[in-house]
Amino acid sequence: MNSVKDAIYSQPQQVGSFTFDHQVAEVFPDMIQRSVPGYMTIVDNIGQICGKYAQPNSKVFDLGCSLGAVSLAASKYIKAKNCQIIGVDNSAPMVERCKRHVQGFKSDNPIKIIHDHIQNIELTQASVVVMNFTLQFIAPEQRHTIIDRIYQGLRPGGVLILSEKIKHTSATGNELLIDLHHEFKRRNGYSELEISQKRSALEDVMKTDTYETHLERLTQVGFTDVIRWFSCFNFTSMVAIKTS
Repeated sequence: MNSVKDAIYSQPQQVGSFTFDHQVAEVFPDMIQRSVPGYMTIVDNIGQICGKYAQPNSKVFDLGCSLGAVSLAASKYIKAKNCQIIGVDNSAPMVERCKRHVQGFKSDNPIKIIHDHIQNIELTQASVVVMNFTLQFIAPEQRHTIIDRIYQGLRPGGVLILSEKIKHTSATGNELLIDLHHEFKRRNGYSELEISQKRSALEDVMKTDTYETHLERLTQVGFTDVIRWFSCFNFTSMVAIKTS
């Protein structure tokens, strides 16, 4: 993917709510790598986990697929026969670019990209479902229903891979994680203005949960084993296994 430098918030402006529009789609690879610690490691390992749990004659769903990084990583590692990868995103600009990226990638595993809200997708015959920093952009009151639908759509032995920005249970701990993350962004070339304006843009769009809230939600719908396999600052990724 060609990477255009993210300079969206580099100039003083009237900051509106963050949206995945054409401007964001153009700079997304640079934005995500400079904003999320270990992003490429997360994506590659999600691909490996997909390869481990993808079942023959099943579907792998990448919900909130953005530009298709996870779908492409999954395609690289999945060896199960007749396994279809389905990427879903509700941003037309992201889907447009994603389709171009996928078309330029040769793979034995077919990848289908759908422009729609994930709430509208029928999740059936799934062996793997991935939500890589997606659930945090969905209204909190809808999250339990979505996770339950995913659980019901998974085959026995299937998994949900869930990456999220989280908040700590204490104010002191939460501020520490935020401070460390902001320093990470400074070291990746973001100015104080960019950090401040981006934070304002996300304030009403991204509502984070604690890890404990995620764990409770996953176990409530039926997942019996949740493995937290990545954690850095206020970012984490986990695998929830449906055993039966």
